[in-house]
Amino acid sequence: MAEQSKKLSLVTALQAEKHKSGKTYNQIAEETGLTNVYVAQLLKRQAQLKPETAPKLKAALPGLPEELLQEMMLPPLRSYDPNLIKEPTVYRLNEAVMHFGESIKEIINEEFGDGIMSAIDFYCSVDKVKGVDGKERVVVTFDGKYLPYSEQKSEHMMSRLRLQGS
Repeated sequence: MAEQSKKLSLVTALQAEKHKSGKTYNQIAEETGLTNVYVAQLLKRQAQLKPETAPKLKAALPGLPEELLQEMMLPPLRSYDPNLIKEPTVYRLNEAVMHFGESIKEIINEEFGDGIMSAIDFYCSVDKVKGVDGKERVVVTFDGKYLPYSEQKSEHMMSRLRLQGS
């Protein structure tokens, strides 16, 4: 619980700095060379700030205290509030993935083979476009590395190889 409380305190401070700057996630993303979703992940302490990116974030958010930057470079507690699913946008995103997920899986398997999309080696962005009817549309891009499932041969299992060599 202490870790969760610390995270909430950090996120509150980070969001306050963003608010003070008057900048959007898109503006900060442009200034740092990151995706807008990754900037949001950093400011929600869901991603780790890399040392080489810290000066760019500091330039984009000049009021960001050094101690917060240092804290952001530590591995984060990646978590979510289970009540978040009740938030309408999150609920609809979940609903869309659940509704289209089986078809997306089929296409991934057809195009790549038996495997999955990584959520670790993963990029995500949110963009706004005009539809053919002139109304605004949301574009969410998931860009994940393909990871094939491997055949589990015992001869490739390192723990067994080490045991046999002892």
